[in-house]
Amino acid sequence: MNQLRAQANGRPVSGIPEATVARLPVYLRALTGLGETGLRTVSSEQLAAAAGVNSAKLRKDLSYLGSYGTRGVGYDVEYLRYQIAREIGVNQDWAVVIVGIGNLGQALSNYGGFRSRGFRIVALVDGDRARVGEVHGDLPIHHTDDLDRVVTEHACSIGVIATPGDAAQGVADRLVAAGVTSILNFAPAVLTVPEGVDVRKVDLSIELQILAYHEQRKRAPGVEVEA
Repeated sequence: MNQLRAQANGRPVSGIPEATVARLPVYLRALTGLGETGLRTVSSEQLAAAAGVNSAKLRKDLSYLGSYGTRGVGYDVEYLRYQIAREIGVNQDWAVVIVGIGNLGQALSNYGGFRSRGFRIVALVDGDRARVGEVHGDLPIHHTDDLDRVVTEHACSIGVIATPGDAAQGVADRLVAAGVTSILNFAPAVLTVPEGVDVRKVDLSIELQILAYHEQRKRAPGVEVEA
């Protein structure tokens, strides 16, 4: 992730387009699933189908990694998985702090799939003093007053914001001041951060609204739907 952060002319310094970067985790997930079935080699068509993209796009994406496969054989599943994991940084151990331990924050803290993908939830932080000391997923909740100390103590480079929208910017400011350089934002707010800090926004309501749009189109084919 760090190696993909800096931008130059719309592309990361590594030379990989952002659209390709966004697909690499999808390829990694597909390769992991294929590897678990015992498959040792995979064709571009098989991998593209598993990832939900077309094979030409997949081959172009993988060419940025210097991986072209072997004609008539395909890609070595484990080696390609290693290449992608190394490129996006998930073969390392990333310490993550979650701020906002409501229903969503609790669900994230209890999700066991992060560790196998290189992400270790090391601290939980909330603004409600009554919840300090509560334990979720073997981790106690700290108060936001201790956020700087928690980030420094655990060397967190990634922060997850799951607070109400009106608290999100203040939390982001404190995370950045403490040294966090990547933020995953679930709060319904647009964050302003300094150059060199990455923010990925996850808005479930927007995704549902997009699905609602497509559902409406399917139910009334040929009818133009106003934006």
